[in-house]
Amino acid sequence: MSEICWIEDGEARSARWRSANGSAPPGRVVVADDRISADRAYRFVREGVALLWRGDYHNARLLLSAVARRVERRSRGGDVRALPGAFHAQREARSRQATLLGRLLVPLDQDYSVPLRRAPDVRVACAEVYGPAAGPSVVSLRELLGIVGAHEWRRKGVEVPALGGRIHPHYGVFSPVRGEYVDLVARAPLVSRSRAFDIGTGTGVLAAVLARRGVERVVATDRDPRAVACARDNLRRLGLAERVEVMRVDVFPPGRAPLVVCNPPWIPAEPVSPLDHAVYDPGGRMLRGFLDGLSAHLEPDGEGWLILSDLAERLMLRTRAELLAGFAAAGLRVLGRLETRARHPRAREETDALHAARAAEVTSLWRLGRV
Repeated sequence: MSEICWIEDGEARSARWRSANGSAPPGRVVVADDRISADRAYRFVREGVALLWRGDYHNARLLLSAVARRVERRSRGGDVRALPGAFHAQREARSRQATLLGRLLVPLDQDYSVPLRRAPDVRVACAEVYGPAAGPSVVSLRELLGIVGAHEWRRKGVEVPALGGRIHPHYGVFSPVRGEYVDLVARAPLVSRSRAFDIGTGTGVLAAVLARRGVERVVATDRDPRAVACARDNLRRLGLAERVEVMRVDVFPPGRAPLVVCNPPWIPAEPVSPLDHAVYDPGGRMLRGFLDGLSAHLEPDGEGWLILSDLAERLMLRTRAELLAGFAAAGLRVLGRLETRARHPRAREETDALHAARAAEVTSLWRLGRV
């Protein structure tokens, strides 16, 4: 258990440090309240000093926004316009922003209540992420806001037309707000309805789509315990728990199937936050692992469905030739391909340095078979 230490009213104090992504506690902490200016707070966090908030909760949120504007203004000038430099510059700027903004801290009481004026009730949201409460603790306000937002997504759910129902994402599990990849799986021709594997299931949305399409038995896998719990919860809500088994394994479950589906992270880069793991695949490890193991888990006339955006190609992080060479090296051949244009909001953000690449993005479902 990590502890965070600070001096307050002349006394040494400490509390449990809460971090969903396992980041280390700040080494330097000062107590702050409503009297601190945004400029002074910004100077503190730039110098590596964290601020433990004792003022009004809503004022802490306002301060966080004000510091964020200062961080953003400072990072604008160094944009690199050529690819892939623009992508790496943007990722570096966002990583630095996350680090700096993570230095505004709030206390949690032993039951996860926030002992600040006008603080909301976050007890259920925190318990969903951290588990049972165990004494007073301290958390980054930015992380706490993310936890509260994720709790609302989990409570309300996301409508998925291909399912005729809602998916309820848990904290740290990617929400299926980008519906195009789900639609591809919903309309691709099924090679068999007897059995399917869904690799890297996340919320379980693709496993649920396959089951709703009539696949009799689906085995869904994920290495992240949060995703496993999330998928099981969603499949239970949808009444599909008896037909879909969710397993915590690295990539493949034991055995073979006539259909193996995978929607891996699309961009070969380092993740910064828990949610980034659904988008960023360091060194393309998951993609390679899926391709290299697919033949051994496909039945002789089976198909592997790889759902992959070409954004990495448009950002010059991977070439189409490298992708096709990966298929060949794994003993796979292309049986067909379905594609669709990206429909997510960021594809329309013209102020984004990567707008041209995002606006042209195409998501494909590659139908792969054994050579």
